[in-house]
Amino acid sequence: MTGLQLFTVIDVAALIAGLAVYLFIVSKQLKGVAGDLQDSADLVWEVKSDAEAIAPGLTSINTTGRVVAGALPLLYGMGEGIVTGATFNHDDHVAEGVNRPAMGTRRSRLMEAVGVDLDN
Repeated sequence: MTGLQLFTVIDVAALIAGLAVYLFIVSKQLKGVAGDLQDSADLVWEVKSDAEAIAPGLTSINTTGRVVAGALPLLYGMGEGIVTGATFNHDDHVAEGVNRPAMGTRRSRLMEAVGVDLDN
């Protein structure tokens, strides 16, 4: 066996070993993903069974909700009628002018820097 043939056999063996290690790692990861998916599927089935137990009561809940929603304008009007005499009405406050800072009007030197005369 020549040196070239020996190196070829070693290269092919290394390639096969590398592929075997790669496939082993990928299979471990896929098994982990499959387990997680199975757990997720079990949770979905539990949620579905819980929802099936609730479904018959939803029609009565929706009917009651429609009745309450229909009565809300009437209830609101009655509440406004009750509260009208009990609500405090305060006098409107009128400001005595514009608030000024205690130190006076602040002037910026920026306008002076660009050549604008604010005194004229």
